[in-house]
Amino acid sequence: MSIETTIFADGIIEASVHFGVARLTLAQTGADGKPVPAGQLVVPLVQLPAFSNAIVGLLKQVEAKMKEQQAQQAATAETTTVPGSFRFG
Repeated sequence: MSIETTIFADGIIEASVHFGVARLTLAQTGADGKPVPAGQLVVPLVQLPAFSNAIVGLLKQVEAKMKEQQAQQAATAETTTVPGSFRFG
């Protein structure tokens, strides 16, 4: 498997649906603190529910992992920190 393009996005500027295709204009926070376009995610509308469910599933896994790490840190009396990365599947 080869990943051709990586886009960092911390928001969505605009979303639209035309002719059965969802288009999400992804955003990055610019130097002035305002969102600037970073790229466009294009998903067939019929695949959007599955795509959204996958993102929600990932969020639930991240939340569970963070709670697990916070509980471990509380048990060992360490200060709580947000981990830098997770790997799933």
